[in-house]
Amino acid sequence: MLKIGLIGFGFMGKMHFDNYERLMKEGESIQLISICDLQIEELKNSSAEGNIATERDEYDITSYKLYDDIDTMLDNEELDMVDIAIPTYLHAEIACKVLARGYHVLCEKPVAGNSVDGRKMVEAAKQADRKLMIGQCLRFWPAYEYLKEAVADKRFGEVVSGSFFRGSAMPKGWYHDGSLSGGCLLDMHIHDTDIIQWVLGKPLKVSTIAKKVMPGSGYDNVSTNYIYADGKAINAQSDWRLEGDFGFEMTYRVNLEKANIVFKDNIVKVNPNDSEGYVVELSEDSGYYREIKYFIHSILEDTEITVCSPESAVETLEIIEAEMRSADQLGETVELRQGSVV
Repeated sequence: MLKIGLIGFGFMGKMHFDNYERLMKEGESIQLISICDLQIEELKNSSAEGNIATERDEYDITSYKLYDDIDTMLDNEELDMVDIAIPTYLHAEIACKVLARGYHVLCEKPVAGNSVDGRKMVEAAKQADRKLMIGQCLRFWPAYEYLKEAVADKRFGEVVSGSFFRGSAMPKGWYHDGSLSGGCLLDMHIHDTDIIQWVLGKPLKVSTIAKKVMPGSGYDNVSTNYIYADGKAINAQSDWRLEGDFGFEMTYRVNLEKANIVFKDNIVKVNPNDSEGYVVELSEDSGYYREIKYFIHSILEDTEITVCSPESAVETLEIIEAEMRSADQLGETVELRQGSVV
């Protein structure tokens, strides 16, 4: 039985909590034991706010062991795995501490606030001989898995072009401080950058135009061109200043030699060049559920983490850092180091 502690009970902590409860009900060999948050007393019966709906409006967690201090939780509970769902700027410090104490770690994305800290996390996992995975959830999202498979097996030929979009209103709280959140680039845009790297490989160069709407918040909207040796035209845009009734949107459109694939309104449609288009049948499970299930099975079965290795998450972060440098230079092209960064 895998015993789990959850650190952080904000929006993402609640999202993870929902899926642990589902997995336990489904009979997985896991038990969520404890939840830790600095504001745990206020969060005992709390509501969820985020750009994707959680399973419930109100949360009663009084049946779990609750802590407001991480060390106290680790000292008092016999755990095998810790799930870290706290603000980005705390990831590296907490993950390295937890790994050093001998726990497997699932950490929310991005891996860290910068790639130097990300590499420290990778090294800490190696030194402790513990598993570490970063929650780049789109790698487990059925719509993006389908794209990965279609590109990899070349069923529609080579990729010609692709456009990715993600947008919502700006998150509340600490996200407004760009020095802590990294702004839209690091918090939201990184999802599509990660998918582009995962599906198409690491680009040679990037060119990014981005704008700061509110002083101090970091870049609030961004458009990046990813440059590849074969000349395919790849772009990703993100905007977290879509206020009012906009809600949340994530889409992609990828054109290949023999068809185009479009993801919109939670539907993937394939439009072959020479025949009628069709909607792809996909699992209804979210990427959050599937990433957590994947990670717990990697521990229970002692298998290698291949879908989302921590090293690959650091590589995505290095691309984001290159995009930041490009944005700071008003779109100047920035070359990327090729090969492993870890």
